[in-house]
Amino acid sequence: CQKTSPSKLNGLQHGLMDSRSTSSLEPLPIQTVTASPPACPMARPASFSGEAAFCSGFLLQCSLYLEMQPHLFVTERAKVSFIISLLSGRALQWAEALWNSQSPWIHSLDGFVKHFREVFGQSTTEVTVHEELFQLRQAELSIHGYVLRFRTLAASSGWNEAALLSVFRRGLNPGLRQQMAIYDDTVGLDSFLQKAVRISQHLTACHMEARPAAAASPSLSAPAPEPMITDSYHLSSTERSRRLTRGLCLYCGSHEHQLRTCPIRPPRPAVSTIQITPDVSCMPHINALLIYHTQSFPVKILVDSGASGNFISSRSLAGLHIPRCKNATTYQITTVQGKPLGKGLVRHLTPEIVLWIGCFHTERISLLVLEEAVVAIVLGHPWLAKHQPTIAWKSGEILTWSVKCKQECLRDLPIPISLAATHLPPHRPWDCAIDLLPGAHLPKGSPIPPEYQAFQDVFSKVAATHLPPHRPWDCAIDLLPGAQLPKGHVYPLSIPERAAMEEYVQEALQQGFIHPSTSPAASSFFFVAKKDGGLRLCIDYRALNDQMVNFAYPLPLVPAALEELRGARVFSKLDLRSAYNLIRIRRGDEWKTAFRDSAYPAFTNFRNRSRSGWIGYQNVN
Repeated sequence: CQKTSPSKLNGLQHGLMDSRSTSSLEPLPIQTVTASPPACPMARPASFSGEAAFCSGFLLQCSLYLEMQPHLFVTERAKVSFIISLLSGRALQWAEALWNSQSPWIHSLDGFVKHFREVFGQSTTEVTVHEELFQLRQAELSIHGYVLRFRTLAASSGWNEAALLSVFRRGLNPGLRQQMAIYDDTVGLDSFLQKAVRISQHLTACHMEARPAAAASPSLSAPAPEPMITDSYHLSSTERSRRLTRGLCLYCGSHEHQLRTCPIRPPRPAVSTIQITPDVSCMPHINALLIYHTQSFPVKILVDSGASGNFISSRSLAGLHIPRCKNATTYQITTVQGKPLGKGLVRHLTPEIVLWIGCFHTERISLLVLEEAVVAIVLGHPWLAKHQPTIAWKSGEILTWSVKCKQECLRDLPIPISLAATHLPPHRPWDCAIDLLPGAHLPKGSPIPPEYQAFQDVFSKVAATHLPPHRPWDCAIDLLPGAQLPKGHVYPLSIPERAAMEEYVQEALQQGFIHPSTSPAASSFFFVAKKDGGLRLCIDYRALNDQMVNFAYPLPLVPAALEELRGARVFSKLDLRSAYNLIRIRRGDEWKTAFRDSAYPAFTNFRNRSRSGWIGYQNVN
């Protein structure tokens, strides 16, 4: 740097003296300076993307930031704009829709925050906080984690200090709860929590000190007796290796012998034990009809004798649009392991609905609403005790009902009328026609009851050997368009089968049931053995049946027929002689029933033996 000369320094001093004198003569104008507020030490809130768990914390940080810096956010719109600037994801999309539509929520901070909580706030009601606090357990949590969770729930529960201290004590692990038994409830909640944390830390330190002591060198005292191998005891891998290394018996641990010659080892079976696989099957369901007002819905029912009530799933209830009612009692539902079933609590039930099972069984019932159930309806022990049904557990069908059900639940069941009170109906155009054949008679002394003497022609053996006349309900054989005629195989017959075939052919020719044919269709002919040792004639019409036009004729349902017989005591059985085989083949369709054998030409069958005969027989009935 350069030195300044004394002349220049003197000049500078004189200039300063002149400026001071001038400034003292002219007063300076007074300026008002506004002091700037001190900088806020708070950090900006983190971004919020719409998670319900962080909604309350985010709004708390925003309110504190706005409170500490009121000079930056003068208007309500500015405060709302600041909160929107911190949003992201789906929360930002929601705010963008409000801003673009100029919603009134963006002009009021209180209104915006209230609407914000409605959209993104977590619906934690006071009841759920009480339930979670009541069921809170330490379990695998550390003492610090358990205390933190307890304080969080207790702050919003509104419980008094005695109740909170009792719940906290009960939720501790058994070992720590036993150590805390020396303190009563008069120490206060905060003091009790602090003591629990300190004692838990001491116990943890004691366990850590005890571990190295367990790993110390083995004692020089006499070794414990070697454990023997029994059916309920198995050697560990370490013990097994030690015995093999030292040459000890694997059963009793002695050094005098080996496992094969152990004197105290029980004899082993020569064959391996057969492992029986446990039976596991699917639970059968019962089809039923649920009726509410004027609507009916098909449902599947699970009958569970281990269930303590009758339930309906919440999903099925919502799908059927059936309202639910608040139950006066809240039930706690658990599994056989003691764990909560679903949400564990049942608070609602259905109004009275009609449950229709089978053909005639109906009842009015109210079902408890079970959350998160996969079965539509579960009928438990109360339902079984009330109705006492007989169930075929293999198929899941209900066979019979109790006497009380027959009186109350099966009121619409038809009651059989006694024979004395019956009256013959008047003649109608659809009366059954019975044609009498010439010479038809019954042998004397036939065991036909007097009530059926007027119908003795249908029991006649002679009448059953003649073909009846053609009628409108004759068995029709309609072939499909382009159907291929059957060409049956010729099966070899044994000597007894050959004799039986010759006897059948001669007898059927004399009765007029068959006649020689030159039909282009031919089915196979063979015999099968009967249980009594005889031979049963069989004609293989399967190829002909595959080419026929199916007819969807009605068949009676077995459950409906069984329901109609409930309450009956006397039953009658009539076995008409050859009734099925006496249905004629429709005129012009006889050639389609031809059959053949290696020793005889083809024959045409005039009697019903194909699948279409079932149709004709059903129509006659």
